[in-house]
Amino acid sequence: MSNSAGSTEVRSPVAGDATQRLIVERVIHAAPEVVILELADAAGGNLPPWQPGAHIDLKLPSGKVRQYSLCGDPENRRRYRVAVLREAAGRGGSEEIHAVAAPGLMLPVLGPRNHFPLVEAPDFLFLAGGIGITPLLPMIRHVGRAGHPWRLVYGGRRREAMAFLDEVAACEGGEVQVVAQDESGHPDIGGLIAALGPDTVVYGCGPGPMLAALEAAADRQGCTWRLHIERFSAAGEAVAPSTEAGDVPFEVELRQSGLVLQVPADRTLGSVLEEAGVPVPFSCQEGYCGSCETRVLDGVPDHRDTILTDDEKAAVTAMFVCVGRARTPRLVLDL
Repeated sequence: MSNSAGSTEVRSPVAGDATQRLIVERVIHAAPEVVILELADAAGGNLPPWQPGAHIDLKLPSGKVRQYSLCGDPENRRRYRVAVLREAAGRGGSEEIHAVAAPGLMLPVLGPRNHFPLVEAPDFLFLAGGIGITPLLPMIRHVGRAGHPWRLVYGGRRREAMAFLDEVAACEGGEVQVVAQDESGHPDIGGLIAALGPDTVVYGCGPGPMLAALEAAADRQGCTWRLHIERFSAAGEAVAPSTEAGDVPFEVELRQSGLVLQVPADRTLGSVLEEAGVPVPFSCQEGYCGSCETRVLDGVPDHRDTILTDDEKAAVTAMFVCVGRARTPRLVLDL
């Protein structure tokens, strides 16, 4: 879920945008299992602009596509910076990056896109869990430079495994609380939310249990409107299954290619598009990363993602085709 009410950010372009090839200029080992990649245009040109909360999609040598938050400085148009946590129990993308990352490596990159925009507010609480610090770093720098008060609560299993501790300590104008689990347990999320000031908005990014606790605490306090969340994994029951009892077949027309495809009741739209060779950048395939956002030209989608707000879903202008289906017999997509 990413509640963007009150934001002045313009939603980034959707699936089908041109891919650029960037070179890995520098590789930094920020923590025992975290590697930072600094990416640049091979010819030395400026990169597309971005705002805090944005991410890029990297196409790995294996063909896997993975999404990573930009954690550098938006004012630096010469390079992008992403941080990758090695996840041994993951789907192989982070392991591949840790194995192949080296200066000179060329990677196709799609984006930037922003489904986690920073809203205007007088006061901010940032809650990071592990590698969830990455999208929050540019936000903290931005609000600090703007003179707004902020507080960061940064939790992790062990202090030595937590990346960017020096950087967050150097950010202007705010307060940083580091909560290492082996030293002091978990952050008191309930207490943090109960003590919110009247004008404070909350940004959270981290593991699923942390975000579930944050949502529950905000719900108890009746302040879910203040909450802005980005997920690095599916949200359990919050993400609808790809297919459900009662699903019906539908037809999808791809306007750009002229293809007309049939989506059976027991198959996902994403799997049908992949089988047909349609070039959609899939990453999570569970409706939380935003890589496969696609314009809807006609028909009414059945949204099953955790990204779009209720207003965005009602606008019927875009959908995430990995988990989305159709409420009408036919959808027309800008593919």
